[in-house]
Amino acid sequence: MIALRRLLATASLASCITLLSFPVMSQDFRLGLITPPSHHWTQAAQSFAESLNAASDGRHQVSVFPAAQLGNEAQMVQQLQTGALDMAFLTVAEISNRVPEFGAWYAPYLVDNIDEAAALLKSDAAEEMFDLLPQQAGLIGVGYGMAGMRQMMARSALNSPDDLSGMRVRITPFDPIRDFYTALNTAPTPLPLPAVYDALANRQIDAIDMDFDSILIFRFYERAEHMMISNHMMFPMVGVVSARVWRNLSEQDQELISSLMREELDQVIETFRLQEAEQEAMLRERDIVITEADRDAFADSVSQWEAIWSEKSTRLATLREAVEQIRHSQE
Repeated sequence: MIALRRLLATASLASCITLLSFPVMSQDFRLGLITPPSHHWTQAAQSFAESLNAASDGRHQVSVFPAAQLGNEAQMVQQLQTGALDMAFLTVAEISNRVPEFGAWYAPYLVDNIDEAAALLKSDAAEEMFDLLPQQAGLIGVGYGMAGMRQMMARSALNSPDDLSGMRVRITPFDPIRDFYTALNTAPTPLPLPAVYDALANRQIDAIDMDFDSILIFRFYERAEHMMISNHMMFPMVGVVSARVWRNLSEQDQELISSLMREELDQVIETFRLQEAEQEAMLRERDIVITEADRDAFADSVSQWEAIWSEKSTRLATLREAVEQIRHSQE
């Protein structure tokens, strides 16, 4: 009997050792985002999928679903919270709907230019905001990306912010952005990006809030011939993993996914940072009327925005302090 027990114990130990020697279970992940296949965010998602597959020796596959194939961002967040969706690249604006502290990222003139925006997204203050996501949104924040600085285009003259009064301005449908344009006495009008060109053509909207990259890709300058270069707002993106999915990953896979996704997101930041000046120059060569405006021109609307969001987001002061540190380091 003792010999039998020893034999069974030995067999059990051997079995455990054999199981431990097997590679970690392979997984097929799904990653959703709203941008079209040609957009830098989507290209970064595809590159991440390829890198993870290669780095895991084929154990992990990532299927990328661009152009809101899995629903709008609100629907994708719901899927992430239940574990039905594994990963996503989301605008920070959508995150702010769940975690109002993230609305601080849309403070008008939080940064002066694309270089400051890039540096702020890589700061400790930015990283610390991820601590809010697991409990409040059911998400794990991996890293930040961004689009270019926001500008304004209209079908009619834009000589000053006052000219926007009464216009129907296409915005992304989130409170921080809506509050800014409400303060400008406009009619903020949410529309999905693919619908904007036709909406300008058929006069459904009068103006748009957009970055240089999308203006060029979608040729909005053909339907809105007046542009105000204002650089009034940055437009961050965040790469996230479902918290339900995350806790079932090994530490090794968590580290692998984090490092590879962050690498791609950092490249997105660098791509937009480097192309901003060139894209502005390209638009200046178009047959459009260009004016410029700065923070002083928007002083009243900025004050109204801050009166609302300084109470909603205590992180606004933290981000402003980080920007000041960045400026001092660049002197």
